[in-house]
Amino acid sequence: MIYLDFPLPQLQQTVEIMPGVLWLRMPLPFELDHINLYLLESQEGWYLVDTGLNTSLTRECWLAVLDDLDKPLAGVLVTHMHPDHLGLAGWLCDRFRVPLWMTEREYFAARALLPGPNDAARWTDEAYFIQAGLPPDMVKERVAGQQGFGAVVSAVPLAYRRLVDGQVLDIGGNSWQVMVGRGHSPEHACLYCADKRVLLAGDHILPSISPNIGCYATEPEADSLRDYFESLMPFSALPDDVIVLPAHNRPFRRVADRVISLVQHHYTHLNALLDFCYQPRTLYECLPTLFNRKLTGYNLYFAVAECLAHLNFLLSERRMGRRMNNAGVYEYHSVSMQRYPAGPAELKGGMGIFPV
Repeated sequence: MIYLDFPLPQLQQTVEIMPGVLWLRMPLPFELDHINLYLLESQEGWYLVDTGLNTSLTRECWLAVLDDLDKPLAGVLVTHMHPDHLGLAGWLCDRFRVPLWMTEREYFAARALLPGPNDAARWTDEAYFIQAGLPPDMVKERVAGQQGFGAVVSAVPLAYRRLVDGQVLDIGGNSWQVMVGRGHSPEHACLYCADKRVLLAGDHILPSISPNIGCYATEPEADSLRDYFESLMPFSALPDDVIVLPAHNRPFRRVADRVISLVQHHYTHLNALLDFCYQPRTLYECLPTLFNRKLTGYNLYFAVAECLAHLNFLLSERRMGRRMNNAGVYEYHSVSMQRYPAGPAELKGGMGIFPV
């Protein structure tokens, strides 16, 4: 993987990646303190890819950026429904009367999540954390602390235009192919332009951190890590000179190398869990094996989901067993010590990147 030497965009400014492709950044109030957003030029105007959170600062920044462009806003494309990507989509679409483009599962997941739980019972959320083995005070804190994301996501438009895997969009005379990734979110849309040698990767492939691959209380038996592995495969076939424009950190080349390192990262976690669970362990007991830092708040929430995704994968591979103890907590134990490939050479050999 090779980072590219573009200057970092300053607040309310854009950086030209190439003619018709602009890069800008919006601030985030998290440990990961920014999101990369992109603008694609067409004859009728500019299409923006992802939006940032619904905050007054982000709205102010967008108005300044759009005011400096030589063409109007033509549409809003959202890679997936997480708040830092979707947050201002509704506001922008309504203000400029332009269409929203998303995949079906992302759009309707956002519509479902926006109101929050309303009057729905929270016992499934509670069971999710109890089964993970969290102490009772943490269970209570996590269930009480879960809020709908409406505070940082503007109202989702009532109509959208569907993005589908393999679909080709004509933007400015250039063909942008939709490549769907799964695991980080249900139906994450990436955009690839073969002529420009550019991939808009969103959160699916990040250069210096691994996207969160999690199983949450809404679908605790999901096999999200398998979904992620399987949807990475097409990206490993892209040419080495493709410029990858991620949602966080810096643009880079050699996407196949990054795919291999991401798979290796998860294989390392899978092997660590197999080693640690030589005797029965709860998910909560497994967390220090995967995360060597103190976990609180949302970091704990995401860590539980990511650990569960790895354990569920091992269960589906029949390398891990699971039983529920008398306290209603799942205990996991290794039933096979067959290890996953440890190094890049093993992963590259015969394209044996993904489990069978």
